Amino acid sequence: MKSYSTPQVFAEIPASPSSVIAAVDLGSNSFHMVVAQDQHGQLKVIDRIREMVRLGAGLDSSGKLSKESQERAIECLQRFGQRLQEMHANSVRVVGTNTFRLVKNSAEFIQQAEEALGHPIQVISGVEEARLIYQGIIHAIAGPDEKWLVIDIGGGSTEVIIGEKGKPLLMESVQMGCVAISKKFFTHGELSKKNFKKALIAAKMQLQPIVSEVKKLGWGYTVGTAGTIRTIAELMREFELSDLGITSKGINTLIEKMQEAENINNVNFGALDKERKPVFAGGLVVLKAIFAELGIKRMVASEGGLREGLLFDLAGRIHHHDTRDRTVYSLMRRYHVEFNHAARVKTTALDLLDRMSKVWKIDNDLAYQFLIWAADLHEIGLNISHSHYHSHGAYLINNGDLPGFAWNEQRLLACLVGNHRRKINNELIEQLPSRWQEHAMYMILILRLAVLINRDRAPKKIPPFKMDADGNQLRIQFKKDWLESRPLTEAEIEQEKSYLKALAIDVHISGSHCITAS
Repeated sequence: MKSYSTPQVFAEIPASPSSVIAAVDLGSNSFHMVVAQDQHGQLKVIDRIREMVRLGAGLDSSGKLSKESQERAIECLQRFGQRLQEMHANSVRVVGTNTFRLVKNSAEFIQQAEEALGHPIQVISGVEEARLIYQGIIHAIAGPDEKWLVIDIGGGSTEVIIGEKGKPLLMESVQMGCVAISKKFFTHGELSKKNFKKALIAAKMQLQPIVSEVKKLGWGYTVGTAGTIRTIAELMREFELSDLGITSKGINTLIEKMQEAENINNVNFGALDKERKPVFAGGLVVLKAIFAELGIKRMVASEGGLREGLLFDLAGRIHHHDTRDRTVYSLMRRYHVEFNHAARVKTTALDLLDRMSKVWKIDNDLAYQFLIWAADLHEIGLNISHSHYHSHGAYLINNGDLPGFAWNEQRLLACLVGNHRRKINNELIEQLPSRWQEHAMYMILILRLAVLINRDRAPKKIPPFKMDADGNQLRIQFKKDWLESRPLTEAEIEQEKSYLKALAIDVHISGSHCITAS
């Protein structure tokens, strides 16, 4: 059977001048950073840094991180930060995976981590992690033109993806990984048959909810990634168990060798480095369970994975091929949004942003993009019910799996949609990172005004108005006859004044005869 190797240069992306971008993956077991150069349409890796932090091992049953694991993480991120300090924020993407998803009251830790790194950290869902892993795999390894099954065993979670011709068809994240299984079943490194049996049963139980769906969809080619799987593939060659990837028989042989050693400290495999050794038994069990439950015969290991997926996704954003745009468009179609009305609200919101950013300090890069998406999605809740449809829309965005969006990005989008009408929901603002909260209030104000101005849903130009600000006071004057000809809009503007008191901005809206077109 033909084997497929990983190329040195990743698949083509839209051409552009050479630029340097970086992806940082903060996993439960190790932290990785990859720096690549976009050379006129291709990504070439120029630097890789990996440190074994074992963040997940410091997570207790209550969801708190130990002081020691936090200190290890911060020290590592300070070193990473030195490499990234000259890079622009738009050229770097940093994601936190399973342990970051599980940490309770993580705001303080994430703030310290961001200060150490010098860049914001985005906590991503398991499904988003799976999507990025799949993107990294398909752009890093050549393979047959059929459905692929992709497996990534991390420290705290395992991602299972089936895709075809570059498109993921199924993405699942299972709550088990090499750190979690090793910590629970191989205490003090004891490698008894009894421990392996208990661990295998537990892993199989975790897989049960997805096995039927995965088998029903089917696949023809199996690829594995991440440190555990790559190490197992190297051990297959070291012990001459297989020259064509990982096999079930080979996995069983490795387990037998480990059981003979009795304790992980006695295991001396050439391809197993000392940093991975404490969590290797757990990862090996997880892979055995996957092979057994899904009936896998052979798996090819790939160097591509989450980091490479992040790089490709970031390159797409830079070249205006943003997955988040496709996600928003898909939601608009799914929830039957009126495209023309959304476009009018969007145009008005961007005009207001342009005017307000001249008098207030607003993060235009953040506001511009999120106002576009919020304007597109502000009415998706109407597909559920007209009553409180803004709240329905916020719920859909907050709780859905939105490809391309990190958790905080979903929260910001939900905050804007949920606050575009009626009373201000301060809880939606308070759930945001502190650095975004003030900007979010400005964006809420802009979106609310844009919706009000387009109250009659008529395809007309934005009405002339005058705007000036003094501190936290904003005064807006519309042409008086424009307001008088729209009694519903005028009534809602009066009501809006009381709603806007909840924001830390004092807004005065009125009509005047002295307004001319601008």
